Amino acid sequence: MTSLTRPSKTLSAALTLLGSWVVFLTVVNLVIGAYSEGKKVLWLEFFSGVRDPSTTDMAFILDDAVFGLIGLIIIAVGARGMDKLHDSGFIGWLTGLPRCIMECLFSSDQGSNKLVSSWLVALGVLFYVVWSVMENTWVDPGVYSVASVLVSFGVGMGLLEESES
Repeated sequence: MTSLTRPSKTLSAALTLLGSWVVFLTVVNLVIGAYSEGKKVLWLEFFSGVRDPSTTDMAFILDDAVFGLIGLIIIAVGARGMDKLHDSGFIGWLTGLPRCIMECLFSSDQGSNKLVSSWLVALGVLFYVVWSVMENTWVDPGVYSVASVLVSFGVGMGLLEESES
């Protein structure tokens, strides 16, 4: 039972990064519209598929508050777990993240599978960000399907590599 209730370093990091992405999408949606330039995502309709998930009315609505709050809660859960697990706590983990990312992308010290997995994750994130900036839309199921496959395979390979060592 304790293995199910104690936080995992990988899960805590994933929750922190996922929550950051949700908050980022909330800010983009409020500032320029995440659906496309001048079109805001209506998050409840987007996830339910009931009605048209976009609007040109850029006013602050309940969907924005709920989606942003969910992102903050996800970050808080991840940060709490990382505080318990990382030697220097959440802030120490966060400040060491850029160095860790660079080491994983440009060093094969941890093995070639870890190197490939890091590049798959980086390519997935890079594809999503570059495409979204170029097309000025941050919510596209086609882009999500490509990016999520790259990120999922990268994370999966990394977890397999860690479990073997």
